[in-house]
Amino acid sequence: MTLNKLKPLAWSLMLGMGVLAGTCQAHAAATTEQAAQSGNVLRATLDNGLRVVIVHDKLAPMVTTQITYLAGGYQTPKGFPGTAHALEHMMFRDSAGMSGAQLNEMTGKMGGDNNAFTTNDATQYYFVAPSAYLDVLLHIEATRMRGAKMTDKDWALEKGAIEQEVSRDISDPGFLAFEKAEGLLYAGTGYEADPLGTRPSFDATTSQVLHKFYNDWYTPNNAIFVIVGDVDPQATLGKVKALFGSIPRSETPARTPAKLQTFAAQTLHNTTPDATGSVQFLYRMPGMKSDDFAAASVLMDVLNNARSELSELAAQGKVLSADAQVQPFSLGGIGVIEAGFPKGGDAAQAQAHLDGVIAAMLKDGVSADLVDAAKRSEQAQFGFSKNSAVNLASSWSQALAWQGLDSPEEAERQIQNVTVDDVNRVAREYLKHDQRVTVVLTPDPNGKRPPDSNGFGGSESFGGDDKLDVPLPDWAAKALSKLDMPHWTLDPVKMTLDNGITLIVQPESTSKTVTVVGHVDHNDDLQEPQGQDGVGKLLGSLFDYGSTHLDRTAFHKALDGIAATQSGGADFRLAVPSAHFDEGMQLLADNELNPALPQDAFNVQQQTLARTLAGELESPQYKMFHALFTGLYPAGDPALRQATPASVGKLQLQNAKDYFARTYRPDMTTIVVVGDVTPDQAKTTVQKYFGKWEAAGAKPDVISKPVPLNPASYVVVPNAYASQDQVLIGQTLGLNMHNPDRYALELGNDVLGGNGFASRLMVDVRVRHGFAYGASSGMSFDRSRSLFYIQYGSDAGKVAPVDDLVRQNLDAMRNTAVTPAELTNARQYQIRSIPVQVSSVDGIARSLLSWSWHGEPLDQPMVAAKYYLNLTAAEVQNAFKKYLKPQNMTQVVQGPAPAKH
Repeated sequence: MTLNKLKPLAWSLMLGMGVLAGTCQAHAAATTEQAAQSGNVLRATLDNGLRVVIVHDKLAPMVTTQITYLAGGYQTPKGFPGTAHALEHMMFRDSAGMSGAQLNEMTGKMGGDNNAFTTNDATQYYFVAPSAYLDVLLHIEATRMRGAKMTDKDWALEKGAIEQEVSRDISDPGFLAFEKAEGLLYAGTGYEADPLGTRPSFDATTSQVLHKFYNDWYTPNNAIFVIVGDVDPQATLGKVKALFGSIPRSETPARTPAKLQTFAAQTLHNTTPDATGSVQFLYRMPGMKSDDFAAASVLMDVLNNARSELSELAAQGKVLSADAQVQPFSLGGIGVIEAGFPKGGDAAQAQAHLDGVIAAMLKDGVSADLVDAAKRSEQAQFGFSKNSAVNLASSWSQALAWQGLDSPEEAERQIQNVTVDDVNRVAREYLKHDQRVTVVLTPDPNGKRPPDSNGFGGSESFGGDDKLDVPLPDWAAKALSKLDMPHWTLDPVKMTLDNGITLIVQPESTSKTVTVVGHVDHNDDLQEPQGQDGVGKLLGSLFDYGSTHLDRTAFHKALDGIAATQSGGADFRLAVPSAHFDEGMQLLADNELNPALPQDAFNVQQQTLARTLAGELESPQYKMFHALFTGLYPAGDPALRQATPASVGKLQLQNAKDYFARTYRPDMTTIVVVGDVTPDQAKTTVQKYFGKWEAAGAKPDVISKPVPLNPASYVVVPNAYASQDQVLIGQTLGLNMHNPDRYALELGNDVLGGNGFASRLMVDVRVRHGFAYGASSGMSFDRSRSLFYIQYGSDAGKVAPVDDLVRQNLDAMRNTAVTPAELTNARQYQIRSIPVQVSSVDGIARSLLSWSWHGEPLDQPMVAAKYYLNLTAAEVQNAFKKYLKPQNMTQVVQGPAPAKH
């Protein structure tokens, strides 16, 4: 369960999940049921007012459902700012005819994923699952729409959990600063308080408060239901009518308009544990329903263009980073323009640079060329949204539920109608010096924990008596009883070019776009010369500066001209409309094979990396992972090499050039092409632009040597800002990814802690005992080394009892066979989730690339599935007993005060 909130230095709008704030007026008057189909899109409004959009998407045998209730933080009652967020949590508890435990069990058995997010103006619940289980998803949402119980008992249990979630966020100084700025910019409106909520508001909240909010806003006529995937639209609409049609409509409360107040510009100062600091200008912006929203979107695109004066601040080394982003609301928004500075750097100078860029733009106007580039990019992204059922569903949800528009196409038309004059007018109206809040976050590892966090994080028990393996509702039991091998939809063509490049092509016709991903197999830990730690990372930062044929400005202008996005380096990527595939590949190859590597850019990036590392090496997060890996790997192991400001400062441009010549080789490179292209066309184009690339000398050894089992260790990393302890526990595993024992370990890990709320750790640590908001386990298998890890967050006083539960569960996995029901659930999750793993063009491309360069077959999930089907409980137990060694675990605790072990 997540909240949509922009945290400075991290754009928190979730691409692919449509997390955009907004609201849309519910239809209160009676309607006559109507439906209309156009191409692969079927739209209907039921008699009770529920608006339904069903899109047939054949990319993969999966489906996503997104049901959005047009009520969020803005609609919460005065004094109860977290009500919408609290209700979101309660929707995962018991409903009439479906318990929370059953919901968790069904999600795992389907091989699906579900979650929800609360925004200022709306709340969305979403599922992703194989399309064979559409009926189950529809039953779940119909049950929750009007059947949520929200008992006093359940709220008493959930309140502690939600307070732990709040505790994590209020430990982030960036979030706290944004929250305060939001209150200043939107004082007296529903946007004044963040929808996250506060402890006082939750302490005052009762189940009656939640019931009232639920009854007021969670009605079919205040909801939009979007379904996208490999489904029959007409048949699906019939099922929606049968399950949702009898739910009565009800009138929603009147919506309060946002009346903005005048405010005095001010500056907020805070310290941060992050490696670098930032100066941020926060402005009111047009809302998503405003006629100026499209122009504001183009304005942000212009500011973020690689050729903009804002981006040039970082490219020229005047600041560490620079970007612009917006947190949109329905009736307003917050624009953030920021620049990063190093620990010990000059925040005032960074602010002066930002002021200079904005003042020049307001005086001289935006570039017409950059406005055209932004509009081309937006049009291309509209096409790319069709490459994922989730993204496509999100574009519909955003347009209808948050923007109040008729379709995503209408949103795109608004963008294309924006003029240069529109952008200049919006910039001059909203980006005024005296109408902003300035936030300055200064790096300092010795800050103070926010006073409001005292008592948060598990101070109340939120344990319950939910358990695993509960009987399912009749409408789910039959659908989930039989386990079949999934339908594998990929049929890639793999070939090796004359110079050794591995080329993989997967044609897909979902959109007129092509996605290219590539990887140069390398290992900086092994290949960087002694005394040159960091040369690989520094080299990677220089690809942004163009090629020997096109300097940075000309190179990015060429990309803008074909609406392509591209990045170079050891991991490279191109996303381009298929009409410009040839031009895009020419630019990609030119950048990848002939990077400019200019001396002035080297100087800038060398200083940027050194100054960033100076803060990073002192940050609690770095110290935590450094302690973990120091515990896992033997002294002197290449994995423990660390670039420092001193090592980076000694590097010369020739070092980067030499490293490029040795490391970037065609016979170590894999390129994957997915989209509107044939294998022959892709081969011809790749050969045309990459074919003259040649390798010299023997292939380097890039696979690290295996390591022995690590000894036990325990390290505490102080974090003065934290209100909770963050805990990592891990050990090395004595096998690699090609050992079939990994499949028994993966099945067992799903039982232990890899399957969310349906796992033993989550039930034991959170549900039964209430010691932590969550606990999970995972495994990472590589070509020579593998790791097992457990992670959780809790009050410092709860670390010891959680550790005891962790070890009890590890011992149980080693000494006792998992139950038949647990083994079945794990099999079902692993096998049924296969279509979801490759349900987008990006997912397909990334998966094919990873499988190939790791030496795995291109149908690796199906290979794994055969093992999963035949593994026994005894084999799972034996694998855990052989490889998992609780007495050898290394543990790192990052938190507000030293914990006792």
